[in-house]
Amino acid sequence: MRTFLRQLFNKRAAFKVQPSPPPPAPFRTMSSASVAATLYAATAAVPSVASPRPEDEVTKGKAWHVKSGGFQNPWPSWQMQSVFSILSGMVIRRFQGKAHSPDTTPPTVPVHKPVFLSERTASSSLRATWLGHACYFVEFPSGMRVLFDPVFTDRCSPLSWLGPKRYTEMPCKIKDIPTIDAVVISHNHYDHLSHPTIMEIAKLHPECHFFVPLGNKKWFEDCGIVGKCTELDWWEDVDFTLKPSAAPGKATQSIVTEPDSSESDTNPSADSITARISCLPCQHISSRSINDRAKTLWASWAVSSGGKSVYFGGDTGYRSVPKEADGKDDWTDEYASLPCCPAFKDIGRLRGPFDLGLIPIGAYRPRWIMSPMHADPRDAVEIFRDTKCRRALGMHWGTWVLTEEDVLEPPVLLKKALAHHGIPETGVFDICDIGDSREF
Repeated sequence: MRTFLRQLFNKRAAFKVQPSPPPPAPFRTMSSASVAATLYAATAAVPSVASPRPEDEVTKGKAWHVKSGGFQNPWPSWQMQSVFSILSGMVIRRFQGKAHSPDTTPPTVPVHKPVFLSERTASSSLRATWLGHACYFVEFPSGMRVLFDPVFTDRCSPLSWLGPKRYTEMPCKIKDIPTIDAVVISHNHYDHLSHPTIMEIAKLHPECHFFVPLGNKKWFEDCGIVGKCTELDWWEDVDFTLKPSAAPGKATQSIVTEPDSSESDTNPSADSITARISCLPCQHISSRSINDRAKTLWASWAVSSGGKSVYFGGDTGYRSVPKEADGKDDWTDEYASLPCCPAFKDIGRLRGPFDLGLIPIGAYRPRWIMSPMHADPRDAVEIFRDTKCRRALGMHWGTWVLTEEDVLEPPVLLKKALAHHGIPETGVFDICDIGDSREF
């Protein structure tokens, strides 16, 4: 019981944590797997022509900003229970025998050693490799290489000896990834943002640039990552450009133009690699300690490069299911009128369609607690449809026990949710083994 509550509270407030990362060791530029035959210098600049955004009052007034500081979910679909209600409810569930502890006895999710492309121009397809939980490595046909929400530690916790422990092996190590141009972070929970992982990426891939939601840049600067982190608000974009270094064999520093600047690189050279990176809304929360709840923003993301586009859902809920629906099908007529997060239809209408969606399908039981911030497979299919993704891969499952559902339940329910909409069970919105790559 104590372990479960600790894991639950880690998602909401991450208590017993260190408030800031430890002082970093000085970085040194070094030869690593990230340095290919041609070295690139990076620029991140606000586009001269902005992508479309909603014209509603929520967006115009940035209603997700709290005047006293911090952020909020500005929709009726967000109805979060109080901490007292959650904790007392969990105690009652335990005494009533309703709480469930998932069995992680092998075999669970197969794990394979991933195979990455050896050259930037090795494929004309979009290629996505699942590295466990919410971490995907995406190789764009342009040659751009983007890593989403990397956590390469045994536990998703501020403590190496306490907290949720992997029940599936890591498929590889950071040093096995040949090139990382950009790391995109959805929010600061420990299963999505790992201090040891970020430090190792910065060491092995010194030219890597980090993209984070508003308020998270300071954390990276405190880690010693200065000048290579760009933070964005919802509906903001940057054009990220890689240009061959003028001095072969010597890496050059990233040149970053922040989103509030009027400067922009509108004339990339023919041998440049470019990507449009967009920070988009989702329904979640943030915290890394007991006193910083919702002080930094959470986000979903879109990345387009080389004629291909990816939507990364990050960590998100879709609706808020009431307590009386516990144990019931919360998509029956009785609950069909529950408000859904409108941001996803805005994303699909204004930024879609996407060639690929990376959409969370796990960590959803009990629903009355988790639904505001974690989609279940049925929610995930609705998000897939709302955002107008042509294809999708599931994530946010198969790695750590964070909630009560059986570890292999999400793929089963995903197929049922697809069938409900007459969508084929395979070939449209799929799941894959950890370490597997899919091309689109």
